Amino acid sequence: MEKLPQISEAEYEIMKILWARHPLSTNEICEKARQTHDWNQKTIHTLLSRLTAKHAVSYEQRGRMYHYFPLISQSSYLEQENHHFLDRFYDGRVGTMFSAFLSDSELSDRELQDLYDLLDAKRKQGERP
Repeated sequence: MEKLPQISEAEYEIMKILWARHPLSTNEICEKARQTHDWNQKTIHTLLSRLTAKHAVSYEQRGRMYHYFPLISQSSYLEQENHHFLDRFYDGRVGTMFSAFLSDSELSDRELQDLYDLLDAKRKQGERP
């Protein structure tokens, strides 16, 4: 798997905006980011600059406006972060993670059934001839 850049939590919020719809102008990104965060325009521009430097996003200039788009896919980034989380906290062992999660969480019957269905589907994938 190709190593993707490390992205801060704030940068990730900008990435989510771009993954949902792109390309977006700087003004559109600012407008969307301000709907959920109390960031000023300079902060958002700084985050975009950092993401550009990390080669997570790029832009094209249209007249006086910059339009940004992601260079990495959300699924690839999430896959990397999931592996990183699993390795960092659970020595790469999914069973240990599930055990900790299940012992520390109150799950509804529906949530437990959903987990069972996911695990059962994954198990059946491995049974293919």
